[in-house]
Amino acid sequence: MTLKTSKTEAILWSIALPGFAQFLNGKIVKGFIFIFLEFLINVNSNFNKAIMASFLGEIDRAFDVLNFQWLMFYPCVYMFAMWDAFKDAEGEVSPFSFLPFVCSAYTVTVGLMYSPIFKINGVLLGPIWLPILALIPGLLIGFTIKILINRKRAS
Repeated sequence: MTLKTSKTEAILWSIALPGFAQFLNGKIVKGFIFIFLEFLINVNSNFNKAIMASFLGEIDRAFDVLNFQWLMFYPCVYMFAMWDAFKDAEGEVSPFSFLPFVCSAYTVTVGLMYSPIFKINGVLLGPIWLPILALIPGLLIGFTIKILINRKRAS
């Protein structure tokens, strides 16, 4: 018997490391695939080095160590792993509940693309902080579209 996680637990474990929630949901092969992709992209993009530099306020160093060609894959893999864990977790999945995840994957990717040039009050946020901030409009857009579609379908 496989015990499934709650949707909140699935999201939180997926934030910690894509693939963990799949293990908890009994999807072992998917879990290994997501963890493999996480490590493959992370190592080849030097993502952890860029995170460390960004947290230390060394934005130029973060740009220098990053391999954007690899990192561009990360938002989609990360958000898809969260969606997959969410939908496999215990309970019903409402129609169009994938939209916040999809919209966030797009906006985080766009945030990553604009991170070398986008400034707020003359300050370059860098390749970590701007994509993190870009998650917020992605979630808002996704939830708004989901609500509007579900209202339209209900009427």
